[in-house]
Amino acid sequence: MEELTWKLFSETGNIETYLLLKELENGVNQPELGNVNDKISSIDTNM
Repeated sequence: MEELTWKLFSETGNIETYLLLKELENGVNQPELGNVNDKISSIDTNM
């Protein structure tokens, strides 16, 4: 998942994608951060 997120960030420069990558790397799993799939969907719609 981290490789996919990095590839997406490197191609788009989207800061939300970078922040998601950092959350994944740090193992952040907090309910207030929401579902990873929701974040990916949000990023997809912002392109």
